[in-house]
Amino acid sequence: MKIPIDLPDAQAERLRGEASRLGVKLEDLATAAVIDLVSRSDGEFDQAAEHVLRKNEELYKRLS
Repeated sequence: MKIPIDLPDAQAERLRGEASRLGVKLEDLATAAVIDLVSRSDGEFDQAAEHVLRKNEELYKRLS
């Protein structure tokens, strides 16, 4: 499944930098990060999802 995502410039640049540092394609790093997140146990996934939602709450409000 393909899922397009929009990242703020700073996060996109950080992702590019990490991919370059690790010597992997940007798309492969993003895929691995998502797989890691959804592969966690329910409790870990919920905790991680809540953290992301809280951290980006203002951004989500602006985007809606």
